[in-house]
This record gives sequence, C-alpha cells and structure tokens, in this order.
Amino acid sequence: MVSALLLSFAVIFVAELGDKTQLVAMTFALRYKWYVVLGAITAATTLVHVLSVAIGHYLGAALPTHLLGILAGAMFVFFGLWTLRGDSLSDEEKSRAERATGAAFFVVTSAFFLAELGDKTMLATITLAADNDWLGVWIGSTLGMVVADGLAIIVGAVAGKHLPERLIQIVAAALFLLFGFYMLFENIFSSAPVWVVALATAAVVALCAAGLRALPERFRPAVLKPQTDSPAAEDTEQTLDAEVHQPTAPESPQPRS
Repeated sequence: MVSALLLSFAVIFVAELGDKTQLVAMTFALRYKWYVVLGAITAATTLVHVLSVAIGHYLGAALPTHLLGILAGAMFVFFGLWTLRGDSLSDEEKSRAERATGAAFFVVTSAFFLAELGDKTMLATITLAADNDWLGVWIGSTLGMVVADGLAIIVGAVAGKHLPERLIQIVAAALFLLFGFYMLFENIFSSAPVWVVALATAAVVALCAAGLRALPERFRPAVLKPQTDSPAAEDTEQTLDAEVHQPTAPESPQPRS
C-alpha cells in the first residue's frame, strides 16, 4: 500500500504541474477565499479519484470522457461570461457574502469535478489502480493533486491581494473562456493536434474580446465599460469645491478708542 501511495503521489503531482486544472485552481483563488477553494478542490478531487480508482479496479476505462469534457468546457465558458457581468456589492452585501461561503464552495466543487473528469490525471489514476493497491492509489493520487493545486491557490490568493478588482475580473473571465473553449475544441475535435486546438482557442477568445469591445458602451459587460468616479467621490469633490468657493463674511470695523 505504501509503495502504491508514494508512486501515485509522485505521478499525479508531476502530471498536475502546469495542467489546466492547476490553472483553474489559481483562477478560482483570484475570486474566492483561499480556504474555500482549497476545501472545494479537496472534496472534488476526493470524489473524482474514488471514481477513478473504482473504474480502474473494477471496470476499466469505460466512460465517455469526451462528452464530460464538452460539458465541463461549456460550464467554464458560462463562468467566463458570468464574470464579465462585474457585479458590485454594497458594504453590507460584501459582509454577508464573506460569511456565506456555501455558494462559492458549490461552484468551485462542481466546476473542478467536471474539469477533472476525463483529464490526464484521472486517466493516470485509472491506470495506476488497475495494477496497484486501490487504497494506496486513492490516497496518494488525492494528496498529489491537492498539494499541486494548493501551490496554485497560494499564487492566486497572493496575486489577488495586490491587483485591482476590475483587473482580477477581466483576467479571471479571460482564463475561464480560454479553459472553456480549449476543453470544447479538445473534445469535439479529438484528433486535432494540440497546437491547432490551442490556436483555435486563442483565435476564438480574441474574436470574443474584439466583439465585446466593439459593442456600444451601453451594451458592453460591466467590467469592460470605462470607469467613472463613484457617487461618493463626486459628492466629496462637490463639498470641497463649495467650501473653497464659499464667500467669507466681511469683517466688522473695530470701534476707535
């Protein structure tokens, strides 16, 4: 069991480095609290690798992974478009949202679960489970995935503290669209070379960006509209101007002694 655990940890950790799901983890960490993302990814990884080990141990590779990949790709495109909406919260809503982590946990868990289905790390886990102790493979592969994605979460969380919210939204939306279209093309045109899929993905995302920028301002997504001063800032500026230009009362003459 120990040898299977160590082997699975090493294989999955290396396989996850630079993988799209590691970049997905970093992207989610830009938008949500790091511990919510880490917990959600741990839950999703645990479930995916239970399924992977069961397939490898009992059934062999029998799932229509390309259909699952198409579903995951469509989901990430939806996330990208949703992020472009650029919702703004009041102070009270921000406080309430910080306490309500259930929705974010569900979003990250479901998205990561779908992204992992049919991914190379899932296929590697299935292969390992076919010839090694299933419990060791499950524990080792889960730990390897969580550690690799934990590194990406740290990068995302640190970057998120030093970047403007509008820039974070644009970057996150672009990454979600890239992941989504790449997964769609990868699974729809499964025989196409990787460089063709990557080039097609970049071209589609670039066309989407150009099309959104070409829209009249009132039809653009919120994060792509020109930034304007907030009402509070305008009120403060008007108050200062009024104080500066307020006429002063003439001084009364002093009586002569």
